[in-house]
Amino acid sequence: MPASATEQQARSLLAAAAVRARAEQMLAIGLRDGLNHFTVDLDRMDAVADAVLAVTRRSYPALNVPFHARWRHFVRDGVDRWALYADVAAWPDRAAQARAEFDLAIVSVLLDAGAGPLWRYRDTVTGADVGRSEGLALASLDMFANGAFSSDASDPFRVDADVLAQLPLDRLQAGFQVTDHNPLLGLEGRVDLLRRLGALVLDRSEVFALSDRSRPGGLFDHLTAKVVGGAIAAPVILSEVLSEFGSIWPSRLTLAGVPLGDCWRHPAITADDATAGLVPLHKLSQWLSYSLIEPLQRAGFDVTDIDGLTGLAEYRNGGLFVDLGVLRLRDAADAQRSHAVDSLLVVEWRALTVALLDRIAERVRTKLGRNSRELPLASILEGGTWAAGRAAAFERRSDGAPPLKIISDGTVF
Repeated sequence: MPASATEQQARSLLAAAAVRARAEQMLAIGLRDGLNHFTVDLDRMDAVADAVLAVTRRSYPALNVPFHARWRHFVRDGVDRWALYADVAAWPDRAAQARAEFDLAIVSVLLDAGAGPLWRYRDTVTGADVGRSEGLALASLDMFANGAFSSDASDPFRVDADVLAQLPLDRLQAGFQVTDHNPLLGLEGRVDLLRRLGALVLDRSEVFALSDRSRPGGLFDHLTAKVVGGAIAAPVILSEVLSEFGSIWPSRLTLAGVPLGDCWRHPAITADDATAGLVPLHKLSQWLSYSLIEPLQRAGFDVTDIDGLTGLAEYRNGGLFVDLGVLRLRDAADAQRSHAVDSLLVVEWRALTVALLDRIAERVRTKLGRNSRELPLASILEGGTWAAGRAAAFERRSDGAPPLKIISDGTVF
């Protein structure tokens, strides 16, 4: 049966172009001084660009900046932990390695929502305590490498859907070293998300079934079936991620039966159809899409239009613009309050972040004399805005917390 007009409109939100368009609309409203919670001062953007350049040059003096992707967090003290496993594994072909890397990236990204300021992971290699996104990455990599998500003890580098669907809470709790004294925000939400992923992968055998079992890594074969002339566009990756994984997200909006994922309401956003008032952001899905690019490249495919994806609407990028004065709260007391992810304040903040990241990318390239092919947005995020946001946070707050307090369920930030 053909999709209804409303269903087609709903699916139009499952795209990077929709994220960018609605973010631009939010910024335009902000520049007209029409937002409820923020004012926008573009005169501060040069200072932000300079901060981004400073941290980029420290980390990448030759400006050979890789993409912002989960793979960066598997590198500690210059050692690529995943490569240590992958380089010695007996892969039958490049596709087998890519499926394993898809398995790892998908699970690790879904576990990557904000950990909170107190949680730390004791690195099993160095003994160092590692927090936040890097700690989450190492914990998920160690679980993956130890076969925590595999049904075959002789083949640990895989994620089997039947294991995910029944994943015990205490397995994730142990893997992430969670105790009363080492609390991890949203632990139950993370487990629930992985269980939902397992159930979906089991149910969608036409997409995810491989020769032996259903795995999230079956998405690799699904995407390569869409390759034309050896290439696939990055926005296509995102569209497929959103389409195939959309139903795993809990307690979210739907339109005409279509789950909208990381999409929220804001009355200032206009449209001539049923999508009026809706703001898609798709942060984790875009983070995942960025993280699937390199496995596809290693498997021999060309990924094009990487700048077709957007910046990530998360608290490091967003915090950068608040801490450096581009975004200012109308009510200073809002910095002390806690805000739900669906609040108008948070929706404004995240959408503005996406639009401002595009403008920072332009300024950084201009200052360096580079173009978007030489320095894509994915590299500016890595170099970059995320690191500058973290640096700005630690300069202003001893625990490095973001400038706004967000109530997280472990599935957004």
